[in-house]
Amino acid sequence: MSADDHALAQETATAAGALLLEVRAELADADVAVRKDEGDRRAHELLMRLLTDARPGDAILSEEGKDDLSRLDAERVWIVDPLDGTREFGEIPRTDWAVHVALCDGGVPSAGAVALPGLDLTLSTATPPELPPFHGGPPRVIASRTRPGPAAEAIAEAVGGELVFMGSAGAKAMAVVRGEADIYAHTGGQYEWDNCAPTAVALASGLHASRLDGSPLRYNNENPYLPDLLICRPEFADAATAIAAGM
Repeated sequence: MSADDHALAQETATAAGALLLEVRAELADADVAVRKDEGDRRAHELLMRLLTDARPGDAILSEEGKDDLSRLDAERVWIVDPLDGTREFGEIPRTDWAVHVALCDGGVPSAGAVALPGLDLTLSTATPPELPPFHGGPPRVIASRTRPGPAAEAIAEAVGGELVFMGSAGAKAMAVVRGEADIYAHTGGQYEWDNCAPTAVALASGLHASRLDGSPLRYNNENPYLPDLLICRPEFADAATAIAAGM
């Protein structure tokens, strides 16, 4: 891996985000389902083209593409979610949706970027964001606005925290990176493309990122399903994993 991989992740995620803003504007008056489908399709096609042109020898796993299991024999695999938070993307003017681009070396995320196009922002391992100091108030535990999940609720109760609700997984993770939340605990299942890029950025920023039991996150598995996820400020990692273990 080289510095160019970090830059490529950032540039491609940003480009896909810009395209999605164009799609959103173009189809602002269209049926929501059409807008969401076109966003997924066009962002996927752009990312596949850009990554294939730049790194023709690398494998790619995309949420919107056919899974080619030859990736299991590849050392370098790009894992992308062309549009994370499709529901929120369809709900103009919501901003809690994202584009994920990550590179895995040997199953470990080594470079990544999360674009938040609605905020005109891309966070990446090219220039990892500096983790802000803890605010000193009740810990803010971020959860899905449609299905908070038992881990988020249990951790919030145990640490005297408050729940904060948001859409896309990438937007949630980046809220912790940006200091707008302190703990993101997810149960109910995700896929590798949902959290690989957010994990790369979170780790580069000094956050804790693991499975809920504290075990490391590993990527490029034959089955890309991941049951749970914890991204949090390091001072909450031990408490969060202990609480999750006791559920």
